[in-house]
Amino acid sequence: YQRRVHGVFFLFGRRKKKHSTTMSSAPPASSSARAAPTAVANTKRNVHVMQSTRQVKSLLTIIRNRETTRDDFIFYADRLMRLLVEEGLNHLPFEQTTIRTPTDSEYEGFHFVSKICGVSIVRAGESMEAALRAVCNKVRIGKILIQRNEEDATPKLYYFKLPADISTRWVLLMDPMLATGGSASQAIQLLKDQGVPEDHIIFINLVSCEAGLNTLTTRFPDVCIVTCEIDSHLNERAFIIPGLGDFGDRYFGTE
Repeated sequence: YQRRVHGVFFLFGRRKKKHSTTMSSAPPASSSARAAPTAVANTKRNVHVMQSTRQVKSLLTIIRNRETTRDDFIFYADRLMRLLVEEGLNHLPFEQTTIRTPTDSEYEGFHFVSKICGVSIVRAGESMEAALRAVCNKVRIGKILIQRNEEDATPKLYYFKLPADISTRWVLLMDPMLATGGSASQAIQLLKDQGVPEDHIIFINLVSCEAGLNTLTTRFPDVCIVTCEIDSHLNERAFIIPGLGDFGDRYFGTE
């Protein structure tokens, strides 16, 4: 299977360059523009970075590219979010079990031991709901609407709707970007106020940064955080650098 993106064919994690007789009108990136580091090393106890395989790195490269079309951004972001959800499920509790196969043989394996639900931080977090539904049959999903003030980056809670028995469930909290950590902190505190134990919350996001991770791990040290990559810092507008821009705008077409 292969798919073309900006003159590059992606084939099972490998790529072949397509030669072109035309030159790009964009000037070459300066050394300073290329200097922003990615994949910052993780040293925090409850922060888990997904293994950076060639496939994962290629998907991140596509969605970070400002030249990527909206259709391709959605397609490859969806692929990456499904991988991320699967990684998040690895941190749920399991119990050992023994079953019998159709050959009348015993097989020792594992099974889930707890009920789960998803909670998306509206609106960008809603983009991750399809990935969760694809791998968790009939999963319940709650919503928390928190909007960030673009002037000072402070979060404001507007609305929430959660399963009535959420305090008895493990919660996969979903938001693709972790910048300052303000919105995620408010969402986690809301879940705790509804009776969810802190260590029953798994926060999954595509791209995070040191500032947001420091905020969450300081306030909520028992929350499990699963991310694809850790970026280095925030700019003056509290956007992640190098980041990928406003995920919600790019995904929902409101740029």
